[in-house]
Amino acid sequence: MSTIFAPSTAPGKAGVAVIRISGARAGEILTILSKKSLPEPRKAVLRHLYTPKTGEIIDNALVLWFPAPHSFTGEDVVELHIHGSRAIQQILLGSLSEQHGLRPAEGGEFTRRAFENGRMDLTQVEGLADLIDADTARQHAQAVRQLSGGLSALLTEWRLELIQLLAHMEAYIDFPDEDLPAELEQEIQEKVRRLRDKVGTYLHDRRGEMIRRGIQVAILGAPNAGKSSLLNWLARREVAIVSHIAGTTRDILEVQLDIDGIAVTVSDTAGLRESSDSIEQEGIRRAKARAGESDLTILLFSAETFPQIDKETAAQKGPHALQVVSKIDLNAGAEPSLPKGFIPLSTHAAITDAFMQALTKELRALAGVDNDILFTRERHRAALTECHTELEACLQSRGREAPIELSSEHIRRAAQAIARIIGTIDTEEILDVLFGSFCIGK
Repeated sequence: MSTIFAPSTAPGKAGVAVIRISGARAGEILTILSKKSLPEPRKAVLRHLYTPKTGEIIDNALVLWFPAPHSFTGEDVVELHIHGSRAIQQILLGSLSEQHGLRPAEGGEFTRRAFENGRMDLTQVEGLADLIDADTARQHAQAVRQLSGGLSALLTEWRLELIQLLAHMEAYIDFPDEDLPAELEQEIQEKVRRLRDKVGTYLHDRRGEMIRRGIQVAILGAPNAGKSSLLNWLARREVAIVSHIAGTTRDILEVQLDIDGIAVTVSDTAGLRESSDSIEQEGIRRAKARAGESDLTILLFSAETFPQIDKETAAQKGPHALQVVSKIDLNAGAEPSLPKGFIPLSTHAAITDAFMQALTKELRALAGVDNDILFTRERHRAALTECHTELEACLQSRGREAPIELSSEHIRRAAQAIARIIGTIDTEEILDVLFGSFCIGK
């Protein structure tokens, strides 16, 4: 296998740049560049680096040597911490490209080698990708748990249970004329039922995907209810045009926010009302569609017309919704008499505390406890669904006293579904997509 190299830091000028080399020739290349023997493993040392052709000094660098298998990739690895000027990086990368057996790494190739050498499983690779992409504290915490093996440990435990169960069942396949002992039959059904219920609990929990992509929040209300003003206030900048003219917003405007460490995408939508304008009708259709796709809806009712409730807006109330009476400063008598479940708000008069407390509370409830092990991708959900289906089929087959071979096949398929999440089988297509999303040098 070729020895590969690439910058591990972002391109361009910086205080420090890191060049990573991995493969059988990594140690030899370090001795060529530094004109010295290899340093003590995993200990940073200061070395001059020289161009192999001319012997000119490239830079004074901090170098680290990680012999296999105790490295990120499981191969011999060298890291060169150099000054981050473009010239130094270009000269060093040019010198490396001239060495026999070395080539530039492809996107994600270092991580792919780590996976192929058993340094991490597929869920940990995904955790690393999420860690690199994390924008908020909750995304960071979730990615660290997954990279540290939390999800992998849970799946490995489930798979081991299934394999042990399969071994017990297949022990009787060679003796087709013998019935399963009653106690073993009961044990099999209890274990399968318990694991099916565990998988089902995780299958219906979408918090991991929600945290990873960001919680989707839609602001809905009649024209001039204050939707655009609320979006601008949340974003702390002028995202949407605010006008007294009804129907200004025709399309959906989105802004990505970090609220209490949680990634949130807030959408401003067209005002909900009856309209003969075809363009406005399309905007209203999109607003309602976005409401159906959102994890949380903010329903705005203007204090100017309260307590009269806009029926178009009220109809969009879903399982997670905040009912907000906006422009509360324009109706001085409304705030003390608001019915239970309605929150006062005025971005103009800074009456925002109750709204932010309610919004943060709802987002925390959707995101859940910070240290939970969560599934984070649609492929996880597809495999869990398959596992759950096979476990249910196994229970049904035992209930009708089907041949043990049929029941054991359901268990085998359930174990294979779990193995696909970890990455021990059927991974090539997944790997191509996943590693293609990594930057060069990772």
